[in-house]
Amino acid sequence: MYHFLRTHQHIKLKNIEQFKRKLLQWANTFQEVVWLDSNDYHQTYSNFDAILAVDAFSRLQIGVYQGFDALDRYTKATSDWLFGYLSYDLKNDLEDLESSNFDGLNFPDIVFFQPKKIFMFHGDEVSIHYLNEFSSAIENDLKSIRNQSDAVRKKQSKQLEIKSRTPKPSYIQKVKTLQNHINRGDVYEANFCQEFYAKGTLDPLATFYKLQARSAPPFAAYFKNGDHYALSASPERYLKKNGNKVLSQPIKGTSRRSNNAHEDLELRMNLEANIKERSENVMIVDLVRNDLSRIAQKGSVKVDELCEPYTFAQVHHLISTVVAEIKDDFSSIDVIKSTFPMGSMTGAPKISAMKLIDRLEESKRGLYSGAIGYFTPSMDFDFNVVIRSILYNASKSYISFSVGSAITSKSIPEAEYEECLIKAQALKESLEN
Repeated sequence: MYHFLRTHQHIKLKNIEQFKRKLLQWANTFQEVVWLDSNDYHQTYSNFDAILAVDAFSRLQIGVYQGFDALDRYTKATSDWLFGYLSYDLKNDLEDLESSNFDGLNFPDIVFFQPKKIFMFHGDEVSIHYLNEFSSAIENDLKSIRNQSDAVRKKQSKQLEIKSRTPKPSYIQKVKTLQNHINRGDVYEANFCQEFYAKGTLDPLATFYKLQARSAPPFAAYFKNGDHYALSASPERYLKKNGNKVLSQPIKGTSRRSNNAHEDLELRMNLEANIKERSENVMIVDLVRNDLSRIAQKGSVKVDELCEPYTFAQVHHLISTVVAEIKDDFSSIDVIKSTFPMGSMTGAPKISAMKLIDRLEESKRGLYSGAIGYFTPSMDFDFNVVIRSILYNASKSYISFSVGSAITSKSIPEAEYEECLIKAQALKESLEN
C-alpha cells in the first residue's frame, strides 16, 4: 500500500475572516471543494476552527449498493485525508429498504475525494498540507489567494419561486397517519420531513455566505462536486471518532428565538422544561446508545449531556452527547455502519420508522439527512448531519431544501408544521434577493 506524504507549512494571519473569504473564492475555481467551519461557536470536542480541502488527487463516487464496502476499500487504499459525504439512502445498503420517491437533485450516494491541498485553521494560524507532488505550488497558491477579491455578492440574478412539495393540508394528514401508527405501537417516534424547491440558478458561494450570516452554526459546510453543491448551516454533529473513542450529539427539541432578551431566556427555559421535547430527545438518546452498544466495549456507553439547551442564531435546541469506546476488532466503517443513518433523522425503532418515512414523504432525501465530513489518515473521522442545508444541481437548475420534526403521540400537527417553517426561515431568506 502506497503511503501518501504531505508537505506542511504554517502561516499566521492578522485578518482571519478576510483570508477565509479570499480562500473560498480561490477554492471555488476547483471541481472538488469541502469547507467545514465552526463559525467560532464554542465546542468541546473539535480539532480545528475550520478546514478546507480542494482539488481531487483521487476520488470515489458511487451509488447505494455495496457503497460502504467500496468506501472501506478506498480508505484502506489511500490511508490519507478523505473528504466527502454519505447520503441518507445508504440505509438501503444496510437494511432491506428502498427509496423510490421523487428525486430532483440526482446526487451520487457517496462522494469522497483525496485532496491535493488542505488548509486547517487554529486561532490566528493556518496549517497548509499539500501532497508532496504538489508542494511547489504552495507559494504561488498563497499569492493567488491574497490577490482574490473578498467582496461578497448579495443578490441573485432572478427572484426564485420557492414551492412546497407537501401542501399544509397534506402534511397535516400525513402526520395524523403517522400518529395512528404510533398509537398502534408500530413506532414510538418518526422524523417526518418535507421538501421545498425552486427551479432556477443561484450563486452558490454568495448564497452560502448569506446563510452563514443568518445562522452561524458550528457544523457549517460548503461542498462542491462539479455542478453539485451543498450549502449547509448544520447545528448538529452526527458522529466523531478519535482513537477508540466515539461521540454522537443528537438534536431533538426546538424553540424559536426572540429579540427580547427576557422573552428569549424564557423560551430557552421553557424548552428545557418541556416534557414532550425532552421525551423526543431521550428516545433518540436511547436509540443512539443501542446503536453504539453493538460496537462498544462493555459498559463504555455513557451519556455525558442529556437534553442540554444550546442557543443558535435562529433557534434554541436540546442536544445530548453520547460517548463510547470501540472494541478493537471494529473498523471506522463498521462504526459508521452501526449507527447510520443517525437516529435524530429517523425515529425509533429505526427500521420501522424509515419504512414509514419512505412511504409518507414526497421526496427522496438523498444528501439531506446524510452527513458531510472527513476521515484522517489514521481513520479518525468527524461528520455533521445535513440539515438546514440548501442543495443545488446547477446542470438541472434545481434547488432544494428540506426540513422536518419528530412526530410522537403527543404532537400537534399544526405545531409541527410551524416548527418546520421556523427551521426553513433562514434557508428561504438566503434564497431571496
